[in-house]
Amino acid sequence: MKKIKATILATSILSLLNICAIQSVHASQQIADLISSQLNVKYEVVDNQANANGVNCSALGADWASCNNVMISLKNTGTAINNKDWAIYFDNIRMILAVDNDQFKITHITGDLHKLEPTEKFTGFPANTTVNIPIIGEYWIVSESDVMPRWYVTSSDAKPKIIANTNTDSDNLSAFVAPIKQQWKRTADDHNILMTPANRFEYNADINKLSESSLRGQILPTPSKLTIGKEDVTIDQQGVNLILDGLNQDSLAILKAQFKALNIAVTEKGYQIKATIDPKQFEQGKVGSYQLDIKNDKTLITAYDEAGIFYAIQSILSIIPVNHSNSIPMLYAVDSPRFVYRGIMLDIGRNFKSKQAILSLLDQMAKYKMNKFHFHLSDDEGWRIQIPGLPELTDIGSKRCHDLTEQNCLLPQLGSGPDSNTSGSGFLSRNDYIEIVKYAKARFIEVIPEIDMPAHARAAIVSMEARYKRLMNEGKEQQANEYRLVDPTDTSNTTTVQFYNRLSYLNPCLDSSKRFVNKVIDEIAKMHIEAGQPLNTWHFGGDEAKNIRLGAGYQDLQAKEKTNIKGTIDQSIEDHPWAKSQACQTFVRKGEVKDIEHLPSYFAQQVSTIIKDHGINHMQAWQDGMKHAKNAKSFAVDKVTVNFWDTLYWGGFDSVNEWTNKGYQVIISNPDYVYLDMPYEVNPKESGYYWATRFSDERKIFSFAPNNLPQNDETSVDRDGNPFTAKGTMNWSGAYGLSAQIWTEDIRSDNKMQYMAFPRLLAVAERAWHQADWEMAYQKDRQYQQGETHYVDSKALHDDWNRFANLLGQRELAKLDLAGINYRLPIPGAKIVNGKLNANIVFPGLNIEYSTNNGKNWKLYTVPVAINKDNTISIRSISSDQKRTSRIEKLN
Repeated sequence: MKKIKATILATSILSLLNICAIQSVHASQQIADLISSQLNVKYEVVDNQANANGVNCSALGADWASCNNVMISLKNTGTAINNKDWAIYFDNIRMILAVDNDQFKITHITGDLHKLEPTEKFTGFPANTTVNIPIIGEYWIVSESDVMPRWYVTSSDAKPKIIANTNTDSDNLSAFVAPIKQQWKRTADDHNILMTPANRFEYNADINKLSESSLRGQILPTPSKLTIGKEDVTIDQQGVNLILDGLNQDSLAILKAQFKALNIAVTEKGYQIKATIDPKQFEQGKVGSYQLDIKNDKTLITAYDEAGIFYAIQSILSIIPVNHSNSIPMLYAVDSPRFVYRGIMLDIGRNFKSKQAILSLLDQMAKYKMNKFHFHLSDDEGWRIQIPGLPELTDIGSKRCHDLTEQNCLLPQLGSGPDSNTSGSGFLSRNDYIEIVKYAKARFIEVIPEIDMPAHARAAIVSMEARYKRLMNEGKEQQANEYRLVDPTDTSNTTTVQFYNRLSYLNPCLDSSKRFVNKVIDEIAKMHIEAGQPLNTWHFGGDEAKNIRLGAGYQDLQAKEKTNIKGTIDQSIEDHPWAKSQACQTFVRKGEVKDIEHLPSYFAQQVSTIIKDHGINHMQAWQDGMKHAKNAKSFAVDKVTVNFWDTLYWGGFDSVNEWTNKGYQVIISNPDYVYLDMPYEVNPKESGYYWATRFSDERKIFSFAPNNLPQNDETSVDRDGNPFTAKGTMNWSGAYGLSAQIWTEDIRSDNKMQYMAFPRLLAVAERAWHQADWEMAYQKDRQYQQGETHYVDSKALHDDWNRFANLLGQRELAKLDLAGINYRLPIPGAKIVNGKLNANIVFPGLNIEYSTNNGKNWKLYTVPVAINKDNTISIRSISSDQKRTSRIEKLN
């Protein structure tokens, strides 16, 4: 009887506990729901030069003693909220150093993820009241896109809820980010010019609209030699007949589709375009070379190879405007590529991009004769490719959600929010990747996969740790350790460039790390074989394997001599990556590496052996991953290529020479010119990271001399808009290639990727394919100084740019419209002169519109127009298909 009563009592207590737990969860959810719906966030930049205005940024530990002042305002639009059981998580790309409101504390979680929560002094959010939380962060916030969306609130075991006014898939963050107006400069020495309508008008003033006849027959990218005849060839309704001997069927089908897109039929009775392959006709024997002879009765193509046929047809398609496809000019062209490597790197690790967006990018690359697709498939924030046998890589490493244990996903980063249904999550299946490689192959594009290591490897490490725990729980210790990427003895205190800890660095001293690399390379190589494009080049990654707290912008708290221009921290507790790993200490003791800092280059050499064992004889890497290797011959493979990414104004104009002198092939990848995630112009509304430059527009990229880096001093400025001196002191044997990069930290959508890439990518393609007459040969010890030296033929450069700008405005942008590319429409320049609106645009031929009533009605601008002084003038450009407009700006 007593046992029955005890059982009944225990059951009753358990039931009561369950009821209490359910009620507690319900109450917590109510708090999360209430805060997410009632609180409105406002994020306002107060001061980007706080160190010059009374804040001791050095004492706060800010890198180079640079910090900003931001006001976070939380407005309660409803009833009072007094509960303390809540926390708001938000992504902030700047490390938060101080909070000036004792009712709140902010904790750094990992990467850019921070947690805001109440202290014991919290008095609540009164009804219909705003609470201000001043914070001090590191560095600067001069672009509104620096602020990340999808702030979310949790409460105990409640389901996280996104705060309503921060929840957006758009790049328009105006619902919670205050406009940056006065605080657009990084430092007092920032001499950049803010792009307003008036300043833009002056910037565009030397661009003149050219006649259609002067653009007739112009090919992009520009051929080596071009002679344009006076007569046109009529393409009648029967279209063209493509007789392309030696071209594979997949590539032929692509060309046929391109003609049809321009409303040109492909029939056996049409105007004949005949091609043959004859490599003997080409002395230099460059892949992709061709001769093109457009005659009245037929067109003849002689090509070095299949790619040459394909590129010759692209040249024919290039000269055909979208709406005038009934004739083409007679011409003769002899053409070959300037660089072997003409590429673009796309990062899908930070934010995932759809397969369709990737295929669309490949389409445009092919049209402009770009041939290398560097595919950045992994990073700290995401693993994006399915690897058979390692399901955790995509089950966990490809997703971001609010799981503090990270057993189901990675923690939110870069505004991805608490759910796994945003651009922070996603991966390519094995079949997806094979399809992409096949698609690229048919367009004569080599896919170069990159799995970044040993740094930037957090997504892989967290995934393999989850695998380790799962198999250990199953009693499978040997299997659990097979692909483990961290040494459990490693307690190193490190901080990466993106503020992750030691779990961002794959351990190079473990056999299991090499097994992991071997497994991944093996599986991706199999995909390439199945796609019909054997894996010829493997990109190792190799960048930024360092602790930023040990960088030049910091000084030790205990140092006898200190400066106020560096951050003051306790460096005695900081470690280089793997410094406390027993496995790596053993490596050092045995003399396998000189010291811990040599491990990234050592690991690159080890991986080169794995690459060689897979029959791959070409290794590529970011140059800093190779810096401790003696030379290119230190690796197992025959060819080692580096992506060179030093900024010019920090010495890159000379340090680039070190790499060719050590036997490396060099791909020019300078962030201050060809990182397409940098802003188009100096304006807080223009998104993009800006650590390398405040702007890279089409004109700057077009004017870039990739094979003579010192020359660029005469045509551009440094990050702060100031001239710099450049001189190459070493021999330079020439670049292997030119590559544009698209990093996606603040590029969350497919449309945004296209906006950042186009039309800038056309300028990259031009410089990669064609060496202009105004580009000078490298000359050792020649010094360039803007305003002092005048080696560059500025008139020839201007005329060439004017031609290119007109081709874009009058022809190429319409083709991007036809292809459905969400390219950036430039904002017009405009000013009022003698009571009349004067406007211009960087790409002549593109239509300008203006409004006199705050955008309610729009009129086409053609010539200066009289304006009532009481009117509010707005301007914009509009695409040729009338479907899209640029950002609207008002005249002051």
